[in-house]
Amino acid sequence: MNTRVNHYQAVPALVNTLMNASAALKKSSLSPTLKHLIDLRASQLNGCAFCVDMHCKEARMAGERELRLYHLAVWRESPLFSAQEKAALALTEAMTRIDESGVSDALYHKAREHFSETEIAEIAFAIAIINSWNRLQLVSQMAPGSQDAAFGLARAGLE
Repeated sequence: MNTRVNHYQAVPALVNTLMNASAALKKSSLSPTLKHLIDLRASQLNGCAFCVDMHCKEARMAGERELRLYHLAVWRESPLFSAQEKAALALTEAMTRIDESGVSDALYHKAREHFSETEIAEIAFAIAIINSWNRLQLVSQMAPGSQDAAFGLARAGLE
């Protein structure tokens, strides 16, 4: 039993606002595959077990290869990710692990080799939104898998 705050019950209007932002991203030009990689990598970096669990299941249900999910933690060394995916993952890490350098010019220009300005903006929003969800989960500490039925994730077959 979770004894921490349930954001969905405590502040439903704010949760709905963030959910609407997440839904708007599904209408963006970002491929579902890239969005899943961004969500999962940021969640890994933030140590959000609930979100790692959820985004692994979503990615598998969307057809992501299992081996790529295993390799995501070592994406720089893995041959399983495209140059475009690696550029997005580099942005994900820079925006998630915020340091004094922020997103360097070199990193930004590397991303521009693969993405339009609009796509970079969409990626930045995807990263910001998943980081918001991760941080909310750090407070609520919902158990991984506890919302599978509500989110339709039970059919992923990952237990």
